[in-house]
Amino acid sequence: MSEVKPLLEGVRRDVEAALDGVLPPVAGDPTRLHEAMRYSALDGGKRVRPALCLLAAEALGGARARALPAACAVELIHVYSLVHDDLPAMDDDDLRRGRPTSHKAFGEATAILVGDGLQALAFEALARAYGDDPALGLDLVRLLAEAAGAGGMVGGQALDMSGQRLPREEAALEGLHRMKTGALLRASVLLGARTAGARPGDARWTALDAYARAVGLCFQVMDDVLDCTASTEALGKTAGKDAEQDKLTYVALLGLDGARAKAERLLSEAVDALADLGPPAEPLRALARFIVARSS
Repeated sequence: MSEVKPLLEGVRRDVEAALDGVLPPVAGDPTRLHEAMRYSALDGGKRVRPALCLLAAEALGGARARALPAACAVELIHVYSLVHDDLPAMDDDDLRRGRPTSHKAFGEATAILVGDGLQALAFEALARAYGDDPALGLDLVRLLAEAAGAGGMVGGQALDMSGQRLPREEAALEGLHRMKTGALLRASVLLGARTAGARPGDARWTALDAYARAVGLCFQVMDDVLDCTASTEALGKTAGKDAEQDKLTYVALLGLDGARAKAERLLSEAVDALADLGPPAEPLRALARFIVARSS
């Protein structure tokens, strides 16, 4: 864990500064929309997705500065998803990152518009930052849009919210979470890889894709574990909601020990996938270990 703290702190510092420059200023906005966007996007979260993006780029010899706009775009999509997930019509939560959710602080209508604004801003940021290389910019837009849309995060959320009870089968649960949580985490890694020059079909791309798929699912397994074992104060959001809503989770399906064992297996898969990338990929290995060992 100690090896990851400086990594994540460096990512947080760089991403916060970059987001501060990308987000619209509060001054001159009479609607409080800009204030609400900044409230939701700044000063909170572990920044795991941008960390995956930046560390994947650096594992392939890419420059952090080149990958940073892509990392910010991923985080903007992630924050928009949290703002919308917390709405009363969705997961209905009052607490996020240890403070009132966006709709509690600014009202439901503004929170909806915050999510809309952050989603649009993510793609604007990509277009502006990579205008010098249209082919790269187009690839990044496509990767992020596919991960965020109906075939990825949004589709997974729709399935989760549909009211249709999932079969009590691991394959069904995995399919849901590879969309809802895993797709954006996978995209984070691949966006970073693409800024460093990797392309689909390259051995390096294939290795990072395998790592990303394992880490994406591992993150959700540990979320399920923490929802049962961590406090609301530690999580920064309401604990125990999955059990309260009778959701099918890895803990409900496999038991607490079984879920933890699955996370360890996925961690091994993630680490093994990076074997050929050598020492430059060690920060990615450390981040995978952090995802399993985290307490919030």
